[in-house]
Amino acid sequence: MDSGRVIHLNEQPGDKLKHLEEQFVDKIADNMHTFGVSTTVGRVLGIIYINRKPMTLDELSTATGMSKTRMSQVVREMVDLNIAEKVFEKGVRKDLYNVEQDYYQTFISLFTSNWQKAIQKNKMFEKKLSAELNAVLDSGKINEDTEQRINELLLETKEWLNYYQWIANLVEFFQSGEIFKHVPKP
Repeated sequence: MDSGRVIHLNEQPGDKLKHLEEQFVDKIADNMHTFGVSTTVGRVLGIIYINRKPMTLDELSTATGMSKTRMSQVVREMVDLNIAEKVFEKGVRKDLYNVEQDYYQTFISLFTSNWQKAIQKNKMFEKKLSAELNAVLDSGKINEDTEQRINELLLETKEWLNYYQWIANLVEFFQSGEIFKHVPKP
C-alpha cells in the first residue's frame, strides 16, 4: 500500500487525508487484479467510491489524468461488469456515473460477470463441437476406433456441459443472495 510518498509529521490534516484516500484508491485498484479486472477500472471505481457521489467523464478524466475517450471506455467496461451505472441528477446535463457502495455486491457482480461470460462461451463451444462430432459419426465413413473416440469425446462434452451448468447454479446462488444465508455478512 506504500505509494512511495513520505508522510511528514507536520503535514496538514487535509493533505494527510488526501494521501490516505489515494492509498485507499490504490488498494482498490490493486484488488481488482484479483478479479481479472484492470487496475484502471479499479482506480476509477475507487475514485468514484471515495468521492461518495456520481461523477462525470470530465471529472474522472481530471482525477485520473486519462483522456475523456479512454475514460468513456473504462466506464463502459465498468457498466458491463455491473459495478457502475449511469445515473440522472436534476440540473446536470452531462452523463453521471456512480458505483455500487456495497463491497459484497461489487464482489458478486465481478464474480458472476466473469463466470457468466465463461459459461456462455463454453455452452456455445460444446454445441458446436457436438454438432461436428455427430456429423462425423453420421457420415458413416469411420472405423470402429474412430467411432469409439468420438463417443468418448461426446460423453466428455456432456460432462463439460454439466460442469458449466453447476457453475451457472453457483452464479445464481450468489446473485439471488442465497449465499448470505450460508456465509453471513459480519
